[in-house]
Amino acid sequence: MNEKIPLNIYIYTAITKALSDPNRIRALCALRNGELCVCQIIELLGLAPSTISKHMSILKQAGLVDSRKDSRWVYYRLPEKTDNFTATMIKLATSVLEEDKQILADDIQMARITSTGLERVCKQQRNCNEN
Repeated sequence: MNEKIPLNIYIYTAITKALSDPNRIRALCALRNGELCVCQIIELLGLAPSTISKHMSILKQAGLVDSRKDSRWVYYRLPEKTDNFTATMIKLATSVLEEDKQILADDIQMARITSTGLERVCKQQRNCNEN
């Protein structure tokens, strides 16, 4: 699962910079329960789509998330294959904050968001963005 890739200062700083923002950590923690559509992440964090896109781009460039595009929607997930250091940092970031009040509140909110149904959440996002 984890590849042996030599750690260097650039990988280290990309990961630590990506983890230096509370919204990126919240998004990363939300992904610990599985893949999410960008619309669901927007709904959770309450930020503009362009802001979410930038945050997710930073996480992806650091190797902390993977993405896939399906039609016009982008889905994010934790990477299946990664180097040992990145895997350790993901595990640390997501497990050490499991009892954090914000992360616990996000878990409750994400349960509501996912129970709403993906199509409904995405449709709400489209309607909000068109106004």
